[in-house]
Amino acid sequence: MSHDYGAQRRETFQTFKLSKGVSLPKEAVVEFAFFIEELDASWPAFERALRLAGFRTRRLKDGETLIAAYGPMPVTPEAIWEREHAATEIALKHDFYPDGWELAE
Repeated sequence: MSHDYGAQRRETFQTFKLSKGVSLPKEAVVEFAFFIEELDASWPAFERALRLAGFRTRRLKDGETLIAAYGPMPVTPEAIWEREHAATEIALKHDFYPDGWELAE
């Protein structure tokens, strides 16, 4: 089964359309969430690949989710999609699946 990047991109751009009237910062750290898809997936290899691409990583205590933070970066749909796409390509190669993004606090 192939990943639907088009749907993922549309969802990111739709988030910005729905946020009209909400004051967003010009720049922020964006956190992309990924969950493990295969039990034998290599967390260290996934984290290493993300770090080489400029992301900072942390594992959540749920044992299933990894956060890949990037930035500060422009808070625009184009900029966020660019980093989301790059991180998703890495994730899928390591048996992890994207689960959205949010602005870090």
